[in-house]
Amino acid sequence: MNILVTNDDGYSAPGLLILKQALEKVGTVAVVAPDQNWSAGGHVKTLHKPLRVSKERLADGSDAYASSGAPSDCVSLVLLGAIDFKPDLIVSGINPFPNLSHDVTYSGTVTAAMEGALSGIPSIAVSVEDAVAYEPAAQFAALLAPIAYRQGLPHETLLNVNVPAGEIKGVQITRMGQRVYHDELVARVDPRGRPYYWIGGDFPTGIPDDGTDVGALHHGYISVTPIHMDMTAYQFMESLKAWQLHG
Repeated sequence: MNILVTNDDGYSAPGLLILKQALEKVGTVAVVAPDQNWSAGGHVKTLHKPLRVSKERLADGSDAYASSGAPSDCVSLVLLGAIDFKPDLIVSGINPFPNLSHDVTYSGTVTAAMEGALSGIPSIAVSVEDAVAYEPAAQFAALLAPIAYRQGLPHETLLNVNVPAGEIKGVQITRMGQRVYHDELVARVDPRGRPYYWIGGDFPTGIPDDGTDVGALHHGYISVTPIHMDMTAYQFMESLKAWQLHG
């Protein structure tokens, strides 16, 4: 089993190294990750500028590739043949913060897995509540990876995994919950008198309903959420037809 490992924090991030080392016990691993931090970069396809790939060395002395592109670009580069490696499975992470609910649309970690799913490759995104959970998250990824490879995943479906920081009570299969964002706009002025802005605010919270990714993490369970790329609101289609948009 050939496993492509990527992330959104950059090839030198500690979570990536721990993930790579765990997955090496169950398959042949190649690392292709961004050369800088792409957190909250979303699902990106770089078409307006060239992408560069360089060979790098990880902290354990093993080889890796760094790309100037986003996490999703890293996956595309491999699938299109930029390096001589054909992945059977893609694992993205380990992200040092959780990716729950609507975070998945922002997360470079998850959108790297999305790129794999769109290309028909079984793909997993792995995040933790806190970096202290890197090791158990890596071990769970090494357990899950060969199962996902053997069983396969439905068309355009990925697995989004979130691991709690404390004692792990078990594993729950979950749906996406409700995230609560606390964004604030911070306005400042540069030395030339021109305004600029930061989007800041407190860390997102969530509503810990039973059966959701937010709830599972809150109660100490690993959350495994299957995410399908078809975001059509099917239940609304009939209501939309009643709008008589044809004139």
